Amino acid sequence: MINQEKTPSDKYLEKLGIKDEPVATPEANNSDEGGDNRRDFMKKVGLGGLALGGFMFSSIEDTMAHSTSKVNRYAAPSDLKITDMRYAVVMNGHARCPVIRIDTNQGISGYGEVRDGASWRYAMFLKSRIKGMNPCSVEQIFKRIKQFGFHGRQGGGVCAVEMALWDLAGKAYNVPAYQLLGGKYRDKVRLYADTPQGRNEDEFTAMVAKRVDEQGFTFMKMDFGIELLRDIPDTVANSNFWDTGRQWTNEPMTYGSTEHQFTQVQITDKGLDILMQRIERVRNKIGYSIPLASDHYGHFDHNNAIRLGRAVEKYRLAWLEDLIPWKFTEQWKMISDAIETPTTTGEDIYLKEEFIKLIDARAIDIVHPDLATSGGLLETKKIGDYAEEKGVAMAMHFAGTPISFMANVHCAAATQNFMALEHHSVDLDYWQNLVKMTGKGIMIEKGFAPVPDAPGLGVELNEEVVKQHLDPENNKYFAPTPEWDVERSWDRLWS
Repeated sequence: MINQEKTPSDKYLEKLGIKDEPVATPEANNSDEGGDNRRDFMKKVGLGGLALGGFMFSSIEDTMAHSTSKVNRYAAPSDLKITDMRYAVVMNGHARCPVIRIDTNQGISGYGEVRDGASWRYAMFLKSRIKGMNPCSVEQIFKRIKQFGFHGRQGGGVCAVEMALWDLAGKAYNVPAYQLLGGKYRDKVRLYADTPQGRNEDEFTAMVAKRVDEQGFTFMKMDFGIELLRDIPDTVANSNFWDTGRQWTNEPMTYGSTEHQFTQVQITDKGLDILMQRIERVRNKIGYSIPLASDHYGHFDHNNAIRLGRAVEKYRLAWLEDLIPWKFTEQWKMISDAIETPTTTGEDIYLKEEFIKLIDARAIDIVHPDLATSGGLLETKKIGDYAEEKGVAMAMHFAGTPISFMANVHCAAATQNFMALEHHSVDLDYWQNLVKMTGKGIMIEKGFAPVPDAPGLGVELNEEVVKQHLDPENNKYFAPTPEWDVERSWDRLWS
């Protein structure tokens, strides 16, 4: 037999204990033990993302360290199982924001958030329906539980679970959540903030200057509604019956709980003039280079919405938001067709179907989902993608803790037609400290949110700070929840 000189490749494989054997054909070997060892080895080293030639002459230690540097050593995604779900109710200013934690059999957990003001129960009763499932099967789990959500805060539980699943999946695969949604379009997400009112002209001027010059916001929003006219005579018709200063009440048959069209409230010329003075005051302070959106006008019908919309046209507002309830598609179209200022709605809409109705009818100019109601990261991206195909932009409503905020950041990064994300807690001093960034970046920088490259949502709870801001009426910190372990109903919607 002629001895052939061994190549560097042969010597390297021999060092690893890999024999250079011929390929086993089916005729020669029908067992699973045969095969091309060299070929199998090449497949294995390929998992490290490197060609063999890149480390042919490196030491075995350096080679294996490099080829496995990206591997999450304690997570085997295909074997992950949900073992538990717990919650803690965090106070975000005056709003209760339940944060959930989904645990797994491999020691990694994911965080999600029930929408501000909603009950933690919306999420916890889903525990029995997801326990034992693989959290990386996000869409499968979402389809299993989405029947238990609805519009407004009732969508909060499903969305909280969906957020936590993306956080878990990202940690399991060692990639940021946006990457699992298809990658990012931008490295930073533009934020918009409310213009502070101030107790007097000097304070107002100073606070607006802080928003723009110190905090660096490049997009602002203001409220100007008929609540401001409550004590001024002859500014609102039918105010002798309705208390128009109580927009946020929800007791039956009150002004706050009555849909806009059914109040028959009308704004007079005097009332419009006062509201326009308020807008002009803000415009004079921030100028026209900064977009200025608007919200919270009060409860009146689409005719008065058109009247208001025409009055503000000279101020070039970025949008008029939630002039009437979102579900009245035909009336929304009447408003949008009658005015120049862009219209938007959507913060209370659950799932993409109702957005599609508004988009297809050309009833609004901008969709405005709240990710903690609309269905979570993937569903909100689907809403944005559909709107983009129809030539409609997307802004995002948000008013929660940094957990939900970061879910919004990842979704916004992955959606091309995104405009701006609301930041509702600019002046809450402990807000950013509720979490710790798991990567090298910071959460907010000069009116933008840098998109993190850390796995999952890119944050973990700051336990010490969160415990200082728990709901005083429900101050448990992720206590065991065995009462939610057992499924108690037959949930299938078909026979």
